[in-house]
Amino acid sequence: MNPVWWQMPCQPIDGAAMAAARERQQQLTKPAGSLGQLETLAIQLAGLQGCERPVLEHVAISLFAGDHGVVEEGVSAYPQAVTGQMLRNFVGGGAAISVLARQLHATLEVVDLGTVDPTLALPGVRHVHLGPGTANFAREPALSEAQLQAALQAGRDSALRAAAHGAQLFIGGEMGIGNTTAAAALASVLLACPPAALSGPGTGLDSAGVQHKAHVIERALALHRLAADEPLRALGCVGGFELAALAGAYLACAQAGVAVLVDGFICTVAALVAVRLNPQCRAWLLFAHQGAEPGHQTVLSALQAEPLLALGLRLGEGSGAALAVPLLRLACALHGQMATFAEAAVADRPA
Repeated sequence: MNPVWWQMPCQPIDGAAMAAARERQQQLTKPAGSLGQLETLAIQLAGLQGCERPVLEHVAISLFAGDHGVVEEGVSAYPQAVTGQMLRNFVGGGAAISVLARQLHATLEVVDLGTVDPTLALPGVRHVHLGPGTANFAREPALSEAQLQAALQAGRDSALRAAAHGAQLFIGGEMGIGNTTAAAALASVLLACPPAALSGPGTGLDSAGVQHKAHVIERALALHRLAADEPLRALGCVGGFELAALAGAYLACAQAGVAVLVDGFICTVAALVAVRLNPQCRAWLLFAHQGAEPGHQTVLSALQAEPLLALGLRLGEGSGAALAVPLLRLACALHGQMATFAEAAVADRPA
């Protein structure tokens, strides 16, 4: 039986380029290791780009949007109409990620996978229309098999478009009222962790609202009887259109040889799904920040991820990842442009 596309091999990491970058770091005019994680980043990016001196000139951001039927259970502080309204804001340039993309000179693609208003036809938005949001996973599977496959493929298509246009870094963003509930449910299954430990305020729930969210997830998990070793089934039963698309995009990037910068809680849960579907993709994932959602650190730890920033963010949209791009660019600039001891005629430590 032939493997499905997400099980196909990911691109190998260039060990020779990493070794050359590591050797260069030892020759730069600074004490060895003095730039800390910036040195590690430069070496890692060298391996991902296959060159001793990596650069990050071309950044692609794809934002996936979709609504969630579980909002019927009262798990969000905002109405679902906000998802469609924010699509207008994204392409109108007024959202945080729109501002950040402009500042970074990054491309921003907005993909509507299925909102509660299926008649939306916004210029500048790529409408896929998988349905008027997902089903209420507290009562039935969130996605049909056809919707799940189409959402994964939509993410893959977006990543391949980015790769075809020369992207050196891919950022996935998300928008969908109710998606912290879906992410917490998915993480609860895949990590065999109680929903109460992973449920947070999302867009602004109070403590009673967070407790109710955890109870809704508990009911859903009892209904679907999911196992930690069934990531695809879990994604279909309690996930969302944008979570599936993000996972598909991360997998396709790894297969195409494009580095990924993972955003906050929801994107990190999608990365966990991707790694469970194809563990080889983990090497292509960088992690931007530790957000304010209480479950985020748990998922990061499961992925053995060291986030670059900790700013108390919980916005989503890919905004935290975008904020970390200048740090990556500076790591590359320091690595590529600093003089060596020989070039600067500076005495190195005795051997």
